[in-house]
This record gives sequence, C-alpha cells and structure tokens, in this order.
Amino acid sequence: MSYCFSKKVSLSYEEALERAAEELKKEGFGILTEIDVKDALKNKLGVDFKKYKILGACNPQYAYKALQHEDKIGVMLPCNVVVEEHENGEVEVSAIDPVASMQAVQNDALGGIAAEVRDKLKRVIDSI
Repeated sequence: MSYCFSKKVSLSYEEALERAAEELKKEGFGILTEIDVKDALKNKLGVDFKKYKILGACNPQYAYKALQHEDKIGVMLPCNVVVEEHENGEVEVSAIDPVASMQAVQNDALGGIAAEVRDKLKRVIDSI
C-alpha cells in the first residue's frame, strides 16, 4: 500500500497552491500550517531547493472523532498535502493516505475514520 497519492497538474505552482486550498476547504479542511521547505532549507542550510510547500490540513470533525478513540493520534495530525515544482517545471500535488498511516496505530476504531478522510483527500487531489 502506498503512503500517499499524487497527481501532476497543468497549473503553475502558485495556481496549484491556491486550488489545493480551495479544494481542501470544499471537503471541510482548514490549513493549520504552511511550511515553505525551499525557504527553510535556504535559511537553515544555505542550500537551494525546488519550490515545495507542505500544507498541514485538518478537518476538525474527523480530528475530533479520531482523538476520541486514540488520544495520542495527534502525533499523526494534521494531514499533509504537498505542492511541489519539479526541475522540469511540472507541478505535482500529493496527499497522505491516512489509511496507510493508521495501520501503525492498531486501533480498529480508527479504520472507518481514516477511510472517510482518505476519500475526502482523494477527491481534493482529483479535483485539482
């Protein structure tokens, strides 16, 4: 099982970021964090890296359900969505597969929640 799903898009990097935020919102997610990996690596290591942002997306309803069944599940939240621009100019958007990550937790109550979140994130990626 793959730990994520992704899609190359015919959009600019900036357009893909905007669309990702819009589609996440449609599925009930807010963006809690935004990590600019390119800037972080430049500032901390002095290295050049491609355009690469990690969006920490959270659907509060599902996060609450998961926390009710497993109080330490917060170490796996929020759901990360990555927008990156490859060296050839192609832009790709990827999202974590929560079903894959929840397998490590070994709590059967999380299976259905993770499947519902996966479906939502898959729709996000497919819609971009």
